[in-house]
Amino acid sequence: MKKSAWLPAVIAPVVVAGAVAAPMIANASSDPVAGTNPTAADVIASIAGSSDAKYSGKLVQTSDLGLPELPTGSGGSSLEGDASDALGLLTSSHTARVYVDGASKQRVQLTQQLAEQDLVRNGTDVWTWDSKERTATHVTLPKDAQAPQSGTTTPADVAKQAIDAITPSTTVSKPTEVRVAGHDAWQITLTPKSSGTLVGSVRLAVDQQTGLPLRATIAAKGQSDPAVEVGFTSLQYGAPAARLFDFTPPANATVETKDLSDATAHDEGAQHRHGRPGDEPTVTGTGWSAIAELPKGTVDESALGADQAGLLDQLTRSVDGGRAVQTSLVSVYLTDDGRVLAGAVPVSALVAAAE
Repeated sequence: MKKSAWLPAVIAPVVVAGAVAAPMIANASSDPVAGTNPTAADVIASIAGSSDAKYSGKLVQTSDLGLPELPTGSGGSSLEGDASDALGLLTSSHTARVYVDGASKQRVQLTQQLAEQDLVRNGTDVWTWDSKERTATHVTLPKDAQAPQSGTTTPADVAKQAIDAITPSTTVSKPTEVRVAGHDAWQITLTPKSSGTLVGSVRLAVDQQTGLPLRATIAAKGQSDPAVEVGFTSLQYGAPAARLFDFTPPANATVETKDLSDATAHDEGAQHRHGRPGDEPTVTGTGWSAIAELPKGTVDESALGADQAGLLDQLTRSVDGGRAVQTSLVSVYLTDDGRVLAGAVPVSALVAAAE
């Protein structure tokens, strides 16, 4: 398995590739919608006003996609580190502490058994830290660039994907009032009209005062219990302590440095020379049926040990041109030439896209 967090990179976009009604959005206000009788468009538009929010809180993600519990890295065999961690995100609950001071200062701490993973951004400096592996990566970003993904999906990530995939293929409910982490919120439900997706619905709860997405719930088609839910269980507004955005690796840590400061979104050559923090998928299709593809070499089955190969065989089944797994919400297809395709669609759609 190639050393890259390929599953979060693929699945995070596609499981929430929902769509909302486009005509309403253009005329909607981006102001908070407290104390009013908002439309769904008003609620969605209010999310834009939360980009500079300052807050800290605890985030809980739960997943029930029908996958078996996977072995952990402590004792016994497991998949190679990144893949095991990525698959673990799909089979159990995870808790993270989140600290945000506007668009350029964030810290996410993902706590696991006897280990912690951190992503810290302070302006153009981004640090990632894995206490189990004792490894740190320091990335210098171009000005105004987005930070690498931490592997932890937030309600805002889900909301952004839903909004970015605006098409007329979705039914959007009237907002209802709910409480999330002690805050009043408007909740809307997005239901795909497409018959080609595994997604049944996406529910978004948005803070009435700030427009910050507080909870996102994704249900698979034909199921009443959530397949994926991520939301705040506690949330306090206000700037976190400045020291939280400073990071110095321990003296015995292995540190990798990547300088992307002279790379731009359109300078693929520079990005290739300096490397990039994680593989970026190519997305085909739109809305709920979008498919993400990672390039050849993402998966190298020949490099797997016997235990790792056995677990891969346990999780996947043989299909034309490779191996695949279909959960209640998302499918992943590993081609024989090392590509990875994923989407909230049946495996047959991935196989067709790969051809």
